[in-house]
Amino acid sequence: MTDDPRWSSEAHARPSVESQDVRFMRQALTLAERGAGQVSPNPKVGALVVKDGEVVGEGWHARYGEAHAEVHALRTAGAKALGATLYVTLEPCNHHGKTPPCVDAILKAGITRVVCALRDPNPVAAGGLEQLRGAGLLVEHGTLADLARVQNAPFLHRVRVSDLPFVTLKLATSLDGAIVDATRRPGWITGPESRRAVHELRAEADAVAIGIGTALADDPALTVRDVPSPRQTPTRVVFDRHARLPLDSTLVRTAGDTPLVVITAGRHPHAESALRQAGARVVIAADMRRSLQELRALGLAHVLVEGGAVIASELLAAGLVQHLIIFQAPVILGAGAVQAFGALPSQGVEAAPRLRVLGRREYGADLMTRYAVSGD
Repeated sequence: MTDDPRWSSEAHARPSVESQDVRFMRQALTLAERGAGQVSPNPKVGALVVKDGEVVGEGWHARYGEAHAEVHALRTAGAKALGATLYVTLEPCNHHGKTPPCVDAILKAGITRVVCALRDPNPVAAGGLEQLRGAGLLVEHGTLADLARVQNAPFLHRVRVSDLPFVTLKLATSLDGAIVDATRRPGWITGPESRRAVHELRAEADAVAIGIGTALADDPALTVRDVPSPRQTPTRVVFDRHARLPLDSTLVRTAGDTPLVVITAGRHPHAESALRQAGARVVIAADMRRSLQELRALGLAHVLVEGGAVIASELLAAGLVQHLIIFQAPVILGAGAVQAFGALPSQGVEAAPRLRVLGRREYGADLMTRYAVSGD
């Protein structure tokens, strides 16, 4: 959908009259979202074939290892691709991987103009635009590039940064910034629409992480439910310095079915051994940065952290969060409620950084806002 917060933004509000290139690229970005949860570690990509102002073919990268978006779009266009324009959200690949180069398919189809949003940052796959120009096609790039960067931020981060995962921090808060009411009893702050959206976020992540406080309070499963199953089941992660995660918790009891990583400080060998014997993978790390480096070394390139005030504050203070997502419910919890960022040191208004808004969307009565925190 065109207002998907993963890439739409108030910073890119639509003008009253959009150019044809912008309009078709926006449609291609929407198509790309259909691959969410199915294409990682590849990027989400959408493509349109347009001739005489009409869409004659469309496609998206539907599943890792299968045909790319351009190939699907060209197949649906058939002979109508001759002399047409191809709109694609990422530079067409120029190498033999699991599939042949998309550049070859574009040239064979007789496309005469290519408009893409982003250059491919992967040096192995890049160079497609140069090859197309060399073959005489009119090539342009940069249309809605900012939206495309947000859409594929974890992929772009993975290409550029080798030792740390892309971290999305998600919090559900009241209007007064609380994540738990004064009773400390578990309960839903946000509505069912927001909770379903969280499962969509989980489906796109390599790992879903919480702190031990949340694990003890809520006994969650941290699985993906009520949305299409992702290609790869996200690993569950618990930041647990003192190895307090109970062996009879839902997470440990299901460790044989869904991967579980428990990150400890290595100070409680008996408890750590018991967790290993129960099926959990125990990782020893001295601090939060090292914890994330260990997760990246396990191949977990995109971590969704569902804080906890303590974990949220620790990650933010260390500059380890790329995107912050707040689901804000229309409720006020008042005195005694646990504040989302109460563990952060105080800052003056003038010194406090202003986060960039990447997108907003309503889910039922709740408002979801995505912010850029650092890096991407």
